[in-house]
Amino acid sequence: MSSSDIFIGETIGTAVLILLGGGVCAAVTLKASKARNAGWLAITFGWGFAVLTAVYTSAPLSGAHLNPAVTLALALKKNGIEWSDVPIYWGGQLLGAMIGAALVWVAYYGQFHVHLTDREIVGGPGAQATKTKAVEAQEKGAGPVLGIFSTGPEIRVAWQNIATEVIGTVVLVLAVLTQGLNGDGKGLGTLGALITALVVVSIGLSLGGPTGYAINPARDLGPRIVHALLPLPNKGGSDWSYAWIPVVGPLIGGAIAAGIYNVAFA
Repeated sequence: MSSSDIFIGETIGTAVLILLGGGVCAAVTLKASKARNAGWLAITFGWGFAVLTAVYTSAPLSGAHLNPAVTLALALKKNGIEWSDVPIYWGGQLLGAMIGAALVWVAYYGQFHVHLTDREIVGGPGAQATKTKAVEAQEKGAGPVLGIFSTGPEIRVAWQNIATEVIGTVVLVLAVLTQGLNGDGKGLGTLGALITALVVVSIGLSLGGPTGYAINPARDLGPRIVHALLPLPNKGGSDWSYAWIPVVGPLIGGAIAAGIYNVAFA
């Protein structure tokens, strides 16, 4: 794979991943969406299908890492990718995540406006006395639609939040390394796409409750940057005090998974 193939493939694939994954979050969250309040099952399966679509789209070009933690693990893996390719993968993943998040905003532009000008959501004169969860989150530094773009903890305990992200990422990356790689072991193959998608659904159902299961630094950081930049009314903060956890946790998890693989499987 050439450097251009890697960058283009990761950009396109990660954009598709975030468009569909962030899209299901928007569909479930925003007022005037037909899927509003569809629930956690819709989100977990939506993200799983997003992974499946993104991998099939980008695998022919880049091997479909779509996740800096996966790229790190494949660099640490015996006979894995070249370290010189890691920044190219990471750059494409971050750019793609930002593009995908921006496309979610375009697709749900009207719903974002209706949601963020509703007094029951953002507060203000005439708002109901009982605060919604969105308003409570906004008071803690996360705006009422940040969850469409990025993850956040239900209980803010840094060590637990990091541990949750590490554990979830170890499961994901070990599944990729042991079952999902293509013939040369440097990307996801056809069967690997399905395996990885189902593992993501499983992680979401079993481990997603505490933090929203970022398990992917680009998936969280890119859309969080877009949230900070978009001209959304009453959007509130981007919760930068938490932003390091879904970056550091998955990278640690990816490194641990590579270590386990090298010791136990290689």
